[in-house]
Amino acid sequence: MSKWEATLPVVPLGKPRMTRRDKWAKRPCVLRYRAFCDEVRAHAKDFPEDCYRVDWVAYLPIPKSWSKAKKEEMQGEFHQAKPDRDNIDKAILDALLKEDCMVASGTLEKRWDDGNGPRLEIKAW
Repeated sequence: MSKWEATLPVVPLGKPRMTRRDKWAKRPCVLRYRAFCDEVRAHAKDFPEDCYRVDWVAYLPIPKSWSKAKKEEMQGEFHQAKPDRDNIDKAILDALLKEDCMVASGTLEKRWDDGNGPRLEIKAW
């Protein structure tokens, strides 16, 4: 049984590569990332700081440009495009924990939206 679990109604986002310049010249990707972190924190106020394992499943939106048949075919399937799984993991852990070095394990999954909307399903122990 997990210590904490929640479904966060946020569009999953990967952490961008940061530069020193990002402190004063705010790039759009950095602003989106910081807004994502704020939104995750707002939905996960009671996240445990002492967890050692974090599992998550990210459901990413299906592109509007795809045909109806392709959208139906890909619902809930594995997402094999950007953002990278490890960048999403960095973004989630940075948003939820002051020190993410405590997290020693976890399973990570990226999937296309299964019809319930883009979201993050997170479990922590």
